Amino acid sequence: MSKNIVFSSDYSKPDDLLAEFFSRHDYFSANDKENIKTAWMLLVENTKELKRSSGEPKYLHPLRVADILAGNKMDTETVIAALLHSAQQYQITPETIKEKFGENTFRMISTTNKILNLPINTKRLEQSDAIRKMFFALADDAAVILITLADRLDRIRNIQNYDKEYQKVLSEAAIDIWAPLADRLGMQKEKNEFEDLSLKYTNPDAFQQIKAIVSQKKGERSEYLNSAVQSIQKEADKMGMKVEITSRAKHFYSIYQKMRKRNKEAGELFDLLALRILCNTPTECYTLLGIVHSLWKPLDGRFKDYIAMPKSNGYQSLHTTVMCQDKPLEIQIRTHQMHDMAEHGIASHWLYKKGTNKDLVEADKLDIINKLQSFKETILTDTKVFSTLKNELLGDEIYVFTPKGDVKKLPAGATAIDFAYAIHSGIGEKIIAAKANGKIIPLTKPLENTQIIEIITNPKAHPTESQLNVVKTSKAHQKIHSWLMTNDPTFSERINAEKENEASLAAGTGTAGAVNEPPRPHKKNRIKNGYIPPEPVYTNCKVLIQGEKNVVYNLAQCCNPHYPELIVGYVTRSKGVSIHRADCLIYQRIPNKESRSVEVSWQTPTK
Repeated sequence: MSKNIVFSSDYSKPDDLLAEFFSRHDYFSANDKENIKTAWMLLVENTKELKRSSGEPKYLHPLRVADILAGNKMDTETVIAALLHSAQQYQITPETIKEKFGENTFRMISTTNKILNLPINTKRLEQSDAIRKMFFALADDAAVILITLADRLDRIRNIQNYDKEYQKVLSEAAIDIWAPLADRLGMQKEKNEFEDLSLKYTNPDAFQQIKAIVSQKKGERSEYLNSAVQSIQKEADKMGMKVEITSRAKHFYSIYQKMRKRNKEAGELFDLLALRILCNTPTECYTLLGIVHSLWKPLDGRFKDYIAMPKSNGYQSLHTTVMCQDKPLEIQIRTHQMHDMAEHGIASHWLYKKGTNKDLVEADKLDIINKLQSFKETILTDTKVFSTLKNELLGDEIYVFTPKGDVKKLPAGATAIDFAYAIHSGIGEKIIAAKANGKIIPLTKPLENTQIIEIITNPKAHPTESQLNVVKTSKAHQKIHSWLMTNDPTFSERINAEKENEASLAAGTGTAGAVNEPPRPHKKNRIKNGYIPPEPVYTNCKVLIQGEKNVVYNLAQCCNPHYPELIVGYVTRSKGVSIHRADCLIYQRIPNKESRSVEVSWQTPTK
């Protein structure tokens, strides 16, 4: 595979490289150029004899990183920090950086260097601390993360320069961390590139197959798209609107995801093409949407209005898919300003801005910044907490509504319990049931985009451990965990015992496997000399339905459940809730039981 060529100048001539850099980015003032030149010459002077295993000079990678940032119109201070982000490796002293470029530039360089040298392994909590530090560095200074993203993007562009083991690490991190983070920052172009380059190494067969399909019949595809463009252009001209229309094939990773989701080969997919229409005002966006839908029939469920409901990264656009000449065609409609935000994301906030670093970010437009600030004091005590936090920050999102029309953004997979806690902790603690679009749904069922959710509460209800195991937001997880630790002695004893055992194992004094042992009975149930009486058999124990007593139910005859056996329940059409043992084979064979399941538990028996 060929190298990723950025600069055409002779790599051995630093002056020519810098001149080409400035010719590519003409927004710097004369003073800016002088400061960048000073940083460049400082880097070259300390690395001119150093080369990478590929044979290229070490100063080339920092210049390419700076080039990525300059392509996003980043300010001079950030570009200088990008050039010198590895300064500590080349014996450039902190005093020199502070003297020439100031305290703030030094801090950016120092923080970036620390993040880039952290061992990131998302599979283990101990090493995931690196990701936590990266997240919180973003909360303090978004420019640091943009430099980090640019560094990783250049590395994966030139992945062939590294050994196979590091190629695997780069590719996995690109999908798991860098692409989702670029997406959260609104940097769509970088996100797509991370995904496509990663796919090329994680699944080369699929990559080559998709590449072949996309490159086939270019002439036929061009004719098809040109016909669609002309139809839209003609109608826009009639309305007196000046529009810019471009066509493209979807990026490879997006096609790969469709293949996996639909279990089809690339050649079996038809919606691989897209048009983008740029206009001047939001009103024109909706007018153009009407034009498109008058020309071709829209597909059901394929319209999304990100103008009325922007994504948390600031992205705005109208998305629709229509049947054009018997083929699905995706069309995006946005203003030029929306397109600038979609292309550059958070970086667009730097464009021509001056002042201190805190002045650079409009935090009210960057949802991820606000989330990170609220998580800053979070202690990642276990893998579940870290996984929840990471998914909430980098995973997909859904938008759901309160009955009053307020919008709530939640991570994909979030439940009505998460929704309740998003409204207020008090509502989350008292939830017993929920409705989606007027119909009762199981509390454990993932919510869907644009549903109207109504929460039903009971003052006697309280959080349960089963709720803890299904929630997807860090707020719900933390609130439920805190309540259980305070109010449920069995839960708190088991958690504390697990922590003590883990500490003992770490010290070499614990008993392997003790973490997985069942919880010991509460102290008041224990008898002297270590004797624990057998569990008594209770009869006629009542069942709670989503925490409620007065709900009609029946105990299934097929498995005849008894306390304290694990039980499950689902709503029947005429006999209330049917209660089965969790391992009941009859229950397992019930069709569509997931959509009718409800939370059930035994009411604690009294002696």
